[in-house]
Amino acid sequence: MADSGKAFDFKLFRRLLAFTNAYRWVFYFVAFAAVAMSGLAVLSPHLLQLAIDNAIVPKNLGELQFYLLLMLGVLTLEVLFQFAFIFCANWLGQNVINDLRVKLFKLMTSFKMQYFDKSAVGRLTTRAVNDIETISSIFSQGLFMIIADLLKMSAIAGIMLYKSWRLALIVFAILPLILYATRIFQRAMKVAFEEVRNQVANLNSFVQERITGMKIVQIFTREETEYREFERINEKHKKAWVKTVWYNSIFFPIAEMASSVAIGLLVWYGGLNAAGGGLISLGIITAFIQYSQMLFRPLRQIADKFNTLQMGMVAANRVFEILDTESHIADEGSLELTKTDGQIEFKNVRFGYIENEEVIKDISFDVNPGETVAIVGATGAGKSTIINLLNRFYEINSGSILIDNISIKDYELNSLRVHIAVVLQDVFLFADTILNNITLNNPSITEGEVVDAAKEIGVHKFIMTLPGAYHYNVKERGAMLSSGQRQLIAFLRAYVSKPSILILDEATSSIDTYSEEMIQTATEKITRGRTSIVIAHRLATIKKADKILVMDAGKIVETGTHTELLKKEDGYYRNLYEVQFMEEEVI
Repeated sequence: MADSGKAFDFKLFRRLLAFTNAYRWVFYFVAFAAVAMSGLAVLSPHLLQLAIDNAIVPKNLGELQFYLLLMLGVLTLEVLFQFAFIFCANWLGQNVINDLRVKLFKLMTSFKMQYFDKSAVGRLTTRAVNDIETISSIFSQGLFMIIADLLKMSAIAGIMLYKSWRLALIVFAILPLILYATRIFQRAMKVAFEEVRNQVANLNSFVQERITGMKIVQIFTREETEYREFERINEKHKKAWVKTVWYNSIFFPIAEMASSVAIGLLVWYGGLNAAGGGLISLGIITAFIQYSQMLFRPLRQIADKFNTLQMGMVAANRVFEILDTESHIADEGSLELTKTDGQIEFKNVRFGYIENEEVIKDISFDVNPGETVAIVGATGAGKSTIINLLNRFYEINSGSILIDNISIKDYELNSLRVHIAVVLQDVFLFADTILNNITLNNPSITEGEVVDAAKEIGVHKFIMTLPGAYHYNVKERGAMLSSGQRQLIAFLRAYVSKPSILILDEATSSIDTYSEEMIQTATEKITRGRTSIVIAHRLATIKKADKILVMDAGKIVETGTHTELLKKEDGYYRNLYEVQFMEEEVI
């Protein structure tokens, strides 16, 4: 984490510059253009001085035309170099952030689920979109512009000393005031922009969450409460920006006043010297007025561009914090799981999402190839956690999980997950067509295969009733479909991937009878002939399971078939059946 109090973090800056290595020739050209621009900028006042002293004062028209042509030539070169400089600097910035954004997104797709459990979606979106876009300004408006201005100022200072050290000292006497003000301004703006980025992230996070959860806001009539909370967050956001405006309002008038004082002193001293027959000519005074403006203006601009640079550096610091995050499932397995029989074994597995708070407590069970195992139990018993552990979304604290008698840690992570398909209770669909939501843009799965699979599990007719059928756009999170329809799409998504191991969370909440019948049919088709673990909510599924695991408080308290478990007097499953499932059986 960069120190907010530091005016500039060179370590962070060097790290960012490493991303320009792939475009080093463009980088070098931009640097060259900055040098050329500084040299050309110095030439214009010099030619104006010569034109005044050698042509205008002696009234030499031919000499004046010559200097005007020279000034036109210099101006043309300045325009050309400025165009090339601005275009290439922006091109470089856009390519750097393109590479950085791709790297960040790729990294985030490999994070543990635990990372996303603790990170706000709006904040991560801000990092991947807004913050990275801000980084581009380091190259387009910050770094190279500052370098160009510093080179121009150095060249101007040198030529001023060469032409008249007395007039140069007058200008230089004003510089400490501006430099001191600039230094204080930079430090204050670094802290202010850190606060701005914080408030932008908070605002994005709040708005994103409330829009996503708008149904809950309206169901519980929280509109006024959320409005007041938004007002509070937005007010903090406004105050953070107003602070930056306040600093600008103080600094720029001071810089402008210092520049005006310098010009006044130049005219006073230079005019007296010229009037008294001294070495200072009218042309030199005019040139020095231009030089002083060219010296002070970059100082003011550097402060402004340093603001841009600071914002970019703050954004870069936030992005690198994510890039430095160590939140990956260790993919150190050397075995590629090309084919699996579907033999699963949990041995003395312990796990907790939070340290010292175990959710799974020393559980052991096995699933034979082609077998369907149902897991039942009260909410919070640890059923869904088993799904997460088998896929290695989380690392177990102790024990081992084996597939085909080999620890899942010994398999390459992708080759493990490609053989396991999961249908979650909370189905997530992207704002895309049904076809793309099923194939997830996998080019190896054709539309014909999807249609055939849909017919096999009884989903085809439902899809054909939608406008556009398989090309119907379901909008964000599948909002255009009912919960039952979304789950059917998820079943089809799992089925077309041809998994060896299937995991289902077959919740029935908010599902109509017709959809439930279709889901039941799909469940029977999709589980046939493959190893399946089902978090069972339907009695029909439980009855047909080869084995039932009954969980309570992170432990397996009973194991057996439906018939076997019902025979246990005062058994956990029997009590659960009488409370939860008996009415369903009667119906």
